Amino acid sequence: MTLTLYNTLTRRSETFEPLEPGKVRMYYCGVTVYDYCHLGHARACIVWDVVRRYLQWRGYEVTFIQNFTDIDDKILNRARLEGSSMQEVAERFINAYFEDMARLNIKEADAYPRATHTLDGIKQLVYELEQKGYAYPADGDVYYAVRRFPEYGKLSGRKLEDLQAGASGRVDVEDPETKKKDPFDFALWKGAKLGEPAWESRWGAGRPGWHIECSAMVRDRLGDTIDIHAGGADLIFPHHENELAQSEAVTGKPLARYWLHNGMVKVDGEKMSKSLGNFITIRDLLDRPTDPMAVRLFVLQAHYRKPIDFTDEAISAATNGWHTLKEGLLFGYEYGTQLGWKGRGNSQFLLPEAVQRFQEVVDDDFNFPGGLAVLFELAKELRRQGNLLVHQGKTETLPQQLEQQWHTLVSLAQVLGLEAQPEAETSVSDGLSDAEIQSRIQQRQEARKTRNFAEADRIRNELQAQGITVIDSPDSTRWHRN
Repeated sequence: MTLTLYNTLTRRSETFEPLEPGKVRMYYCGVTVYDYCHLGHARACIVWDVVRRYLQWRGYEVTFIQNFTDIDDKILNRARLEGSSMQEVAERFINAYFEDMARLNIKEADAYPRATHTLDGIKQLVYELEQKGYAYPADGDVYYAVRRFPEYGKLSGRKLEDLQAGASGRVDVEDPETKKKDPFDFALWKGAKLGEPAWESRWGAGRPGWHIECSAMVRDRLGDTIDIHAGGADLIFPHHENELAQSEAVTGKPLARYWLHNGMVKVDGEKMSKSLGNFITIRDLLDRPTDPMAVRLFVLQAHYRKPIDFTDEAISAATNGWHTLKEGLLFGYEYGTQLGWKGRGNSQFLLPEAVQRFQEVVDDDFNFPGGLAVLFELAKELRRQGNLLVHQGKTETLPQQLEQQWHTLVSLAQVLGLEAQPEAETSVSDGLSDAEIQSRIQQRQEARKTRNFAEADRIRNELQAQGITVIDSPDSTRWHRN
C-alpha cells in the first residue's frame, strides 16, 4: 500500500517519499502567543497531531517540530494594554497552550523553538540574503527584494501583478515615506522603535519580521530541506510563500518536499471573529463542558483540507458519535473478565482485514473520515454483542473473536488519538471493587439456594442502590455497572 498526499506546491496528489527512507522531518507552523487558542487552533493541532501519529503507526521515525511566534505586533499590543511585557504575555499564553492541548490529548512536539531563542539563526539568514542580493538595508530596516526571486508565487499560485502589499494584514504596510524599493517587498528585520523590545544586529537594534522567524527555526532544527511543512490554509499567502522565498534563495534547495494545509473553521457559517461575538476558545468549549474526545471526533469527521462549520448541532452529533465509540472502547474493560479473556493485546492479535481497510483508506491523503468508518463498524458490533451479553447471557460471536475486535478498535482509535478509560473500579458510594461485588453476588446465590429470598432481595437492592444491576437467568446470574 502506498501513502499519497496532496501537495499544495504542485496542486496534485503525490506518492509520499521522504528524503531519508523510514524517517520524516515535519514542521508545523504554530501559534502566535498573544491570546488563548481558539477553534481554528484546535483543528490544526488535532489534524497535525493525528498525521504525526499515523506516520508513526505506519512505521516512520518522525521528528516533529512546532514553533511559537513570541515576537509580534499583536503580542506587543496586548502587553501595552495590560501594562506588562512581551515576554510576560508570551509565557502566559504558551503555558495556556500546553494546558489546552493536554486536554485535547495532543502529543507534545519533539521541540518548540521560539523566535526569541533563534535570533542568531535569524540574523545569519538575513545576512546571507543580503550577501546574495535578495535583501537590502534601509535606515535600520532590512527588506526582501521579492522580484529578485523569479519563482515567487509558486506556492500560492499568485502572480505579482495580482497581489497587493499588505495581504492578510501580516505583510508590512509602511507610511507614505516608505523605505521599500518595491511595494511587494517585505521586512526581514525591523529597526527599533521607542518602547519596543530590540536586539542588536549589524543593521542596528531591532527585531525580526514574522516570516524570517520560521525560515530560521526550520533550518536550525531540521536542516535546509524537510519532508513535510504543515499549517493552516490561511498561512499559504503571504507567510509560507515568503518563508519559501527566503529559505530557497539562501540554500538553492527546496524548503519542503510536501506542503500540507488544513482547512478553516467557521462558526454557524460565519468566519470566527471577536467582532461577531462567535470567537470560541478551546477552554471555553471544553468548560461548557464538552468532551475533548467529541471535539477530536468533530474535527476528524471532515477531511483535513476541507472547511468545517462549528454549530451546536455538529458538536452534539459528534458527542453522540463519541458515545458509540466509547461504548466499543470500554467493551473489554466491562466484559473481558466475564468472557474469559487472557489479556492478549499485541499486534499479531489484531484483525488483519480491519487494519488493512483502515490503512488503505487513510493512505489516501490522510482520509481520517474513512478511517473512522472502520472504527464505528467495530464499535457498533461490540456494542451489539455487549447488549446480547447483558440481556441474554451470551454473545453470538466467540469470546476470542470479540477480543480481537476490541484490541483492533483500541489500537486503531489510538492512531487517531481517541481514547477512553474505564471508571475507577469502585462505586461512588462505598468503594466496592469487582471482587467485592462478585462476593455479594455469591452471597445472594447462596441465600436463594436456601430459599432465603428476603436476604437475596436485600443484597440485590443494596447493589442496585450503588449503581449495580443484577440480572438472573435460568443458568446464571450476571451484573453490570450502570
